[in-house]
Amino acid sequence: MSIVQNKKAFHDYFIEQRFEAGIALEGWEVKAIRAGRVQLKEAYVTVHNAEIHLVGCHVSPLPTASTHITPDPTRTRKLLLHAAEISKLIGSVERAGYTLVPLDMHYSRGKVKLDIGLAKGKKQHDKREAEKARDWQREKQRLLKLAK
Repeated sequence: MSIVQNKKAFHDYFIEQRFEAGIALEGWEVKAIRAGRVQLKEAYVTVHNAEIHLVGCHVSPLPTASTHITPDPTRTRKLLLHAAEISKLIGSVERAGYTLVPLDMHYSRGKVKLDIGLAKGKKQHDKREAEKARDWQREKQRLLKLAK
């Protein structure tokens, strides 16, 4: 079940491969995410010290958050992946010029997971081409509906 999607990522990048990662969260963050108070729009994924981190993901704290902590809505969160997946991602990002982008935050067996994509950036003409294709598909569906 999807919590939030990053639709901008599909507009700006060609997604070559997807990986599902766990997220190291604090208790107040899990509660806020379950309430739907999360945004992936400005978030990105970085590699630092052979670890993968989610940067810029905004989790708005609930007003009933505990009084003995000070929540940081945009803190850097560690992503949990297998060692082989991490080494593959690091190799692709450093050698091949790929980018890691967060795609979708969802539940998997009661846990909050994040889909990250190994992506190449789109040029402006690629974005226009994708928009034309999407418009044509929409028009085709509309014409088929009228023909019935």
